[in-house]
Amino acid sequence: MSYRFLGNSGLLVSKLGLGSWMEYGETKSAELWYEIMKTAYEHGINFFDNADSYGMGLGEEYTGTAIKMGINDGTWKREDLVIATKLGMGTKGFHGGSGPNDQGLARKHIVEGLKASLKRMNLDYVDVLYCIRPDPYTPVEETVRAMNYVIERGWAFYWGTSQWPAPLIMEACEIADRLGLIRPVVEQPIYNMLNRSRVDHEYLHLYKKYKLGLTTWAPLSSGILTGKHSNGTVKGTRMDIPVMKAFVGEYDQRVANADKLKPVAEELGVSLPELAIAWCMSNENVSSVLIAARNLAQLKQNLKALSVVEKVTPEVKAKIESLVPFVPEVAKPDGTEKRRTKFL
Repeated sequence: MSYRFLGNSGLLVSKLGLGSWMEYGETKSAELWYEIMKTAYEHGINFFDNADSYGMGLGEEYTGTAIKMGINDGTWKREDLVIATKLGMGTKGFHGGSGPNDQGLARKHIVEGLKASLKRMNLDYVDVLYCIRPDPYTPVEETVRAMNYVIERGWAFYWGTSQWPAPLIMEACEIADRLGLIRPVVEQPIYNMLNRSRVDHEYLHLYKKYKLGLTTWAPLSSGILTGKHSNGTVKGTRMDIPVMKAFVGEYDQRVANADKLKPVAEELGVSLPELAIAWCMSNENVSSVLIAARNLAQLKQNLKALSVVEKVTPEVKAKIESLVPFVPEVAKPDGTEKRRTKFL
């Protein structure tokens, strides 16, 4: 494993990170999550990503329990880990149960939400705190000041954004500069061979102007780049959940494009998922590529991508480009930014 700096900061994160995503109603034990985190750590992963909305808070609880188990076992020290979490959706945000102020990016929710996340994880601080998805009802300056407030108190060390458009990230950076405050150092967008617009087009000037870092997610396009869906949606997968299938969008076209890429993986002697993850890692603008795993077998399969990165040569990238041409598109809001509209 090798490491990259998290944007314009001195913090080193592993090129692969592990996310604690849990779907609504999903169950797994804290003991299993510890074994998954431990195996990831033994392969060099030091970056572990969470959100208050994952499993309605269970993702954070399991991560906190696993961290404590690892400390007690002598697997790691807290200082060895880079722990991140995200605020904005609330623990019930995806399921419509949140109140008017326990979601969004107002000062009240950022402070109270982070305190709640730290309590769930039994931690004194997180290394990175993200503002997930824009909040059109809160002034950006209020959010910037609130993120600096929690940093000044030692509850977080760095802050970033997730799923924000480039103009809004730039506004946050300009406000921070004007007020002498800390800028966001990282953005967490979707990035994979089928979804490239923000990373490979929209954010380009942000890398140059602010040295913005990226911790990208969905390297397998929510499972489409596993290649399993060629003959129809596989039961028990994310694409078998209607809301997830709708969220991905253009499902049939994405499956067709994934099928076009299978021969490239076969020629390299690797699986399509290994190629997909390695392709994301090969982008120097990406600080860390987040993978997910429901079990140890999935984790070990994804970790194989570490040995594939060197095979993603300019020639291989050109071949991928010829099969699935990149046509930049303007990212469309997914509707979650309007989550507090119902209270108005």
